[in-house]
Amino acid sequence: MGKKTKKPGKGKEKTEKKTAKADEKRARRETKKLSPEDDIDAILLNIQKEEAKKKEVHVEDNVPAPSPRSNCTLNINPLKEIELILYGGEFYNGNKTFVYGDLYRYDVEKQEWKLISSPNSPPPRSAHQAVTWKNYLYIFGGEFTSPNQERFHHYKDFWMLDLKTNQWEQLNLKGSPSPRSGHRMVLYKHKIIVFGGFYDTLREVRYHNDLYVFDLDQFKWQEITPRPGSMWPSARSGFQFFVYQDEIFLYGGYSKEVSSDKTGSEKGVVHSDLWSLDPRTWEWNKVKKSGMPPGPRAGFSVCVHKKRALFFGGVVDMEVGGDVMMSLFLDELYGFQLDNHRWYPLELRKGKSTKDKVKKSSGRKRNGDDKINSTEPEESVANDKEDNSENDEEAYDLESKIDGISNQIATTMTGGNGDLAVKSAGKPQESSANLDSQISDIPEIVKPCGRINSCVVVGRDTLYVYGGMMEVKDQEITLDDLYSLNLSKLDEWKCIIPASGSEWVEVSEDEDEDGDEDDDSEDECNEDSNSDETDDDNDEEGGKDGSLQMGDAVALIKGEGRALRRKEKRARIEQIRASLGLSDSQRTPTPGESLREFYKRTNMYWQMAAHEHTQHTGKELRKDGFDLAEARYRELKPILDELAILEAEQKAEEAEASAETSTKKRGKKKR
Repeated sequence: MGKKTKKPGKGKEKTEKKTAKADEKRARRETKKLSPEDDIDAILLNIQKEEAKKKEVHVEDNVPAPSPRSNCTLNINPLKEIELILYGGEFYNGNKTFVYGDLYRYDVEKQEWKLISSPNSPPPRSAHQAVTWKNYLYIFGGEFTSPNQERFHHYKDFWMLDLKTNQWEQLNLKGSPSPRSGHRMVLYKHKIIVFGGFYDTLREVRYHNDLYVFDLDQFKWQEITPRPGSMWPSARSGFQFFVYQDEIFLYGGYSKEVSSDKTGSEKGVVHSDLWSLDPRTWEWNKVKKSGMPPGPRAGFSVCVHKKRALFFGGVVDMEVGGDVMMSLFLDELYGFQLDNHRWYPLELRKGKSTKDKVKKSSGRKRNGDDKINSTEPEESVANDKEDNSENDEEAYDLESKIDGISNQIATTMTGGNGDLAVKSAGKPQESSANLDSQISDIPEIVKPCGRINSCVVVGRDTLYVYGGMMEVKDQEITLDDLYSLNLSKLDEWKCIIPASGSEWVEVSEDEDEDGDEDDDSEDECNEDSNSDETDDDNDEEGGKDGSLQMGDAVALIKGEGRALRRKEKRARIEQIRASLGLSDSQRTPTPGESLREFYKRTNMYWQMAAHEHTQHTGKELRKDGFDLAEARYRELKPILDELAILEAEQKAEEAEASAETSTKKRGKKKR
């Protein structure tokens, strides 16, 4: 077969168009180089001059809370366990990036912030690391980003803050790690251990897997190199690093690798491997996962409490319909038992007061309702009065919970933003008012929203979660809220500081052209080959880089899913199933399955999960297991209902399309 003839001048026009775009982009970048606003060296020099003017330490008491920020560090003051130490961080408002170098102290009991200003302070930074030892805070590395995010400066400086005097001192010592950010740093006895990170050279991003040790007694750096034939983790950044006795664990992380195809493009890799480092021999070993580990995710946070490590948050990025990326920001809390290396989900245990409120309120509403489920409460109460056995008590408790939840799910459910509506089929409209009032009696659940890069620390058996970042559509929301959770009770989250609204600046089309021009030439060629209809669809979907939390999944399935083509709709169904772990039958209700049936089928799974962090047995363990199953059921039921509707629509569309195709074929044959 011969080659198809090309239209004359078509290739030349494309080449000239791409060349003109490249020249325009290069000229703009050259202009930006001259802008003093983005000259990192000049900015840091001015900051250094301002720091030189400071002559003494200044402490401002009871100041306003820090501005929203992510990639900062938060540490417990070793001299005062009720005090949190916050340093650095960054904030992006949609147009410019702001990097901070301020130092705050927060008294948890008094709920007061202090702002510390000291001479000879470190320059502003984010994505650094900090650890405390005795009465000192040690900071290493990090990065400074220009306001337009075009240039980065990675630090290799090492600082020490005296927590008694608030005086900074830079430690200029030989043999320190190279400049980097996104690394991790932990304290083991009298040694600081640094691993990994990345360095952005503008031309490429280089990831590290080197290991450094700083001796706090001798004040010396030492690089630990791998022995021939020994196991060693791959290069990465943003992983989790934590210590337990004579073992240091490394989990997850992120890196980029060059694809093996001809394009040579880079692809992000989210790691989910677990490693153990022996600090006495400096030997790495891979740890086999056991129990119920979390799925792969990036940007989660970790801290250690007694014999377990606690993991919070993270994000799962999913590609839907080829060019559309959907991000699911998670609010899950996982535990990793450090002595036996077992994973398990950490779910809150419900207090008795909450259960009683739910029982009483549901009982009152049912008595006044038009015979909705009127026989079930009477039978349950009768059984409770007649039988005092353990099984009957559990049956009553289970029955009352199921009644409350089933009525709740039958009504319109409101998600995190208050605008998500899910209506179940087959329920009378007249009962919606009564059931809505029933839901209003149930206490609102306080819980930090899904996020990445938050700060988590433990002090006095209390977990603190501060700040982080999430996305809503194409906007980055930087958080400044503070939550606490009593790890001994695991009963409820408490919001110490609510999130404030951060201003988002819309970028004009001229300013945003750089991002569009960074696309590969392959994308430009694809533009010409795609039809107008496809372009319109991509504009609609691509303009809304979907970001959702668990509560927003229903709205995404119901609203945006309708505009998708059949293939994209099928892909979205599969992606949502994968991200929420719906393929795990032990953690997912089947279609039409009630709470009672779900728990009866999976009770051994939930009791094992509960035993990992409560150590209860007998009746208490069964109740703990039911609480976990109930939370999962309530969380997934509306999503599963909508997925079932979406799948039914998908099958109907496919059947209709196949019927049309067969009809057309028959018509062609007749003609």
